Amino acid sequence: MSTLTHGQIWSALDSLAARAGLSPSALAKRAGLDPTTFNKSKRLTSDGRQRWPSTESIAKVLTATGASMDTFVQLMEATANAVQTVPALALAEAGSDDHFDKDGHPTGLGWGQAKLPTANEQNVYALEIIGDALKPLYRDGDILIVSPDAPIRRGDRVVVKTRDGLVTIRELRRRTQKFVELQSLAPDKRDDAFNADDVRWMARIVWVSQ
Repeated sequence: MSTLTHGQIWSALDSLAARAGLSPSALAKRAGLDPTTFNKSKRLTSDGRQRWPSTESIAKVLTATGASMDTFVQLMEATANAVQTVPALALAEAGSDDHFDKDGHPTGLGWGQAKLPTANEQNVYALEIIGDALKPLYRDGDILIVSPDAPIRRGDRVVVKTRDGLVTIRELRRRTQKFVELQSLAPDKRDDAFNADDVRWMARIVWVSQ
């Protein structure tokens, strides 16, 4: 078997849960783990890095479900060649009103396609970084996977579109009913603060291909 990927291991865990008629949270609880251990929100860090399940947690899941390691390996192999095609766009083009609906979901023409080396990511799209304005964090050619439906918390990196058409990538510092504070990712750029009504939509960056 080739080198395992993050997506393969998590997909195998999801498959074990489905075979047992459980949600990922219920599977974790049955295995004696914290119920949030396998939540999708725990599979990436706030800055988009991959978080892997521990070998101990996998062993506890196999015991709890009565599955063998051979079965787990077969489930991983079943997703080895799985890819997911998602809408893709250059970040520089994202300011056009033709590309997004009012909630920040992809719409209209002009979108290309990108393939992810994983599957089962719902309602996501890809933005390609063009240029070096966001170095050293993001480089020219990096692909950001963005989820308009993912919950957003303080410290998350987000794509934001304002009512004047500006699309920018920032870190969320604070959000209230009246205003939004955003921290710049570029060392030479200032932080921003907007009235909440001036932000059309905000979507979380959930994965980065570098």
